[in-house]
Amino acid sequence: MCIRDSPSEPFTWASGWKSPIYCDNRIILSYPNIRDYVTYCLEKKATSMPEFDVVAGVATSGIAFGALVADRLKKPMVYVRSKPKEHGRQNMIEGHLDGSERVLVIEDLISTGGSSLKAVEALKEAGCKVVGVHAIFSYGFDVADKNFEEKDVRLTTLSNYDSLLEQALD
Repeated sequence: MCIRDSPSEPFTWASGWKSPIYCDNRIILSYPNIRDYVTYCLEKKATSMPEFDVVAGVATSGIAFGALVADRLKKPMVYVRSKPKEHGRQNMIEGHLDGSERVLVIEDLISTGGSSLKAVEALKEAGCKVVGVHAIFSYGFDVADKNFEEKDVRLTTLSNYDSLLEQALD
């Protein structure tokens, strides 16, 4: 359902990498029972994190899951764009922050970690303390682990590529 394969015509990820596998977690939103379960799992992981005040979704796929988690936890929610909006107030962060908040970032998927860490950097520039990043899925690339470690950002995921392969083989 969320996982597609196309060995003969690889997908291009946001990172620019080519892959025969594409994980599209946005499809989860169309299935209420699965959406509810994934939200529940993200919520449970969130409660094991250091205390936080605000949930931030990473645009675009992390926005819906961030909103769902924030709603369950009765926390304020913001979202972070990949770049400032080109019109209006030209915000990169949408929603209210005063700059002293502790923020939990929600992302749908981690390949290299670039999008998530860009959001983390924007939140830090706004004066916030980021307690970590939660994602639904990670491809488990060493480069992502290295990127999160270099930025001293805690990453947790619900699932990963190794688990996907295990399930596929079963």
